[in-house]
Amino acid sequence: MSQHRTESPSTHTGEIPSPESAPSAPGSSVSAPVLIEGRQVSRHYDEGKVDALAEATFSIGRGHYVAIVGKSGSGKTTLLNMIGGLDRPTSGEIVYDGQPLDAHSDLDRHRSHNVGFVFQSYYLLPNLTAAENIQIPMFEADYGAAERAERAKRLLDQVGLSGRGNHLPSQLSGGESQRVAIARALANGPQLILADEPTGALDSETGDSILQLLEDLNRNQSITLVVVTHDEAVAARADHQLRLADGRIVSP
Repeated sequence: MSQHRTESPSTHTGEIPSPESAPSAPGSSVSAPVLIEGRQVSRHYDEGKVDALAEATFSIGRGHYVAIVGKSGSGKTTLLNMIGGLDRPTSGEIVYDGQPLDAHSDLDRHRSHNVGFVFQSYYLLPNLTAAENIQIPMFEADYGAAERAERAKRLLDQVGLSGRGNHLPSQLSGGESQRVAIARALANGPQLILADEPTGALDSETGDSILQLLEDLNRNQSITLVVVTHDEAVAARADHQLRLADGRIVSP
């Protein structure tokens, strides 16, 4: 079992204290460089009748490990999707590395280069090998064929799947499939990994190994890690927590 850092959860504002760097400007509790900010972020559906997220304000420091916690329907996945640029707020804004996501001229390219996604379902293409699945995001980065193959091999080694590159998804276990999905998320060297219930389809032992892999990436490569979960044991492993209830960030 890996050692996990424990610190007090954030306040209801969603601002997450940092253990590093010099004190920040007045009015902010984040002292590390901020990678992600949410400013009064709301998301409404059904012509405003359903508030999936309401006035969420939060900051996530670069290199932090954050759990977004709450019951089903609390707005966790909605928030994660907006952080990753997969969905847009009805009002408010998400700011990534000082730039509002809405200001990006090519949001697809931003996601491909800066953000890696890991989901409960692995979303591997069944007719492609593990190595070929990992290479898919690399086409957006204009790598040549030889470099794509070499990067995929290195990533398979990194996630503990040396020798499995030529296997189809149907020949992989659930844990192996999720490791391939993590390798795919790392394909273009992102600063941020967003994981939505990454252990939800796995048994406890396999799920623990997947969390340890993600935590190692956070700790050893300083990749900012945001994990959505309803599992308190999973949330407790993170440095900080954003707790949601009925679409609002609340005190733990």
